[in-house]
Amino acid sequence: MNTPAEIRLGRQALTLIDRLLDAAAPEEGCALLLGTRRSGPRDSLGEAPPHWHLQQVWPTVNVWEPGVERLRRFRIDPREQLFAQKWARAHGLEVLGSLHSHPASPPLPSATDCSMAFAPTLMLIRGVAPGEHPPGHGDGAAARPVLCCWWLELELAPRLLPWRMED
Repeated sequence: MNTPAEIRLGRQALTLIDRLLDAAAPEEGCALLLGTRRSGPRDSLGEAPPHWHLQQVWPTVNVWEPGVERLRRFRIDPREQLFAQKWARAHGLEVLGSLHSHPASPPLPSATDCSMAFAPTLMLIRGVAPGEHPPGHGDGAAARPVLCCWWLELELAPRLLPWRMED
């Protein structure tokens, strides 16, 4: 699987991500990411670095057990993953990875996130900006959510990927 050089997200996908994860709070919310892999324009070496275009967000329910741990853990039902794969193939898309939230911490992959992922994979995490307080803590000001894209590979440190919104 070619590592994407960049992730492109549609405005509607970003809106759905925000609403889905806001609705799940204070628990971690989760979803699958559907889209296409594309080649970019050729660079000076004649290479066309791949970018992935996120076109659909497949909402899922956090089924982590015990339920009280859903405040800091997530798990996507494997049946949902199969349904999403089948639907994506029928619509010319593929499952590119997963999305989840860290409602009370920065958007960094935890050791649990990495161990539960089927690497290599794309993982988007929305969390609290470093140095800010999650809702309900500190001075009462709402924390600014930050979305980060990570590339996870077996036995390698997660790698931050650039992303941009694309209509």
